[in-house]
Amino acid sequence: MSALADLIRRHRLVSFFVLAYAIAWGPWPLYAAGILPEAMFIAMAPLIAAVVVAWVAEGTAGLRDLGSRMIRWRVPLRWYAVAILTPLAVIGVTYLVNVGLGAPTVTWSSLAWSSMLLAFAVRWVNPLDGPLGEEPGWRAFAIPRLQKTRTPLVSATILGVLVAIWHLPLVVNAQGNISYIGLPTTFAVTFFYYWLFNKTGGSGLLTLLAHNVQGVITIGSFGYAGADLARMEYLGFVAWSAIAVGVVVFDRKAWRTAPPEAVYPPATTVPGPSRVATPIR
Repeated sequence: MSALADLIRRHRLVSFFVLAYAIAWGPWPLYAAGILPEAMFIAMAPLIAAVVVAWVAEGTAGLRDLGSRMIRWRVPLRWYAVAILTPLAVIGVTYLVNVGLGAPTVTWSSLAWSSMLLAFAVRWVNPLDGPLGEEPGWRAFAIPRLQKTRTPLVSATILGVLVAIWHLPLVVNAQGNISYIGLPTTFAVTFFYYWLFNKTGGSGLLTLLAHNVQGVITIGSFGYAGADLARMEYLGFVAWSAIAVGVVVFDRKAWRTAPPEAVYPPATTVPGPSRVATPIR
């Protein structure tokens, strides 16, 4: 066990991603072999992986940093507006363009607003769902350690690829109503979340808010099917790609150097048994 702990301590990021994949994908081969009755996907795998690796590699200091980022609410109000309005603008614009291309109009009164509001409230505290299950891992844990030795642009690219591929079982097994275009869309969305995280001083709470809003009013909320649904999915990919390109092109400085408060460990020493800095890989 000490050898395993030492391995995790020396390769924290690799250990985190391997564990996040192993937990989430674990039921998939068991289902294929007929051992499990359904192809489960464990969405809270990034949260579990982050807590385990932070505890083993960094002790209470790592857990404290992870927890503090998830409740870091003291950020300028404009970033709350960005976190809420950006996902709403994307879904609103894609809907309008889809209607302009021939999809039927949906009246606002026909949308299940009460169900969406309930879902918004529950997703804040439900680790089995995407926002709380993923944000502590992908953003609050991975980003500060990725950009300890890498630029934000390189780090976001790495994270975007790994997060997108992580969702693959949902596409293959037709879970969560995700099509293949959802994978490159996830890659593009990662750049927005990454930018928001760094701009808010490493606040996982703000990315959790944005993720929650994005998942409440979705493409499925409009009841489209067939060609109308497929078109809107592609429009969503185009919209999020435009935002990703926009935050990179128009805020180039933000992608060269990470803010100190969005990096872990913040100093030259790593909390833990050895108290000696080790490279984060």
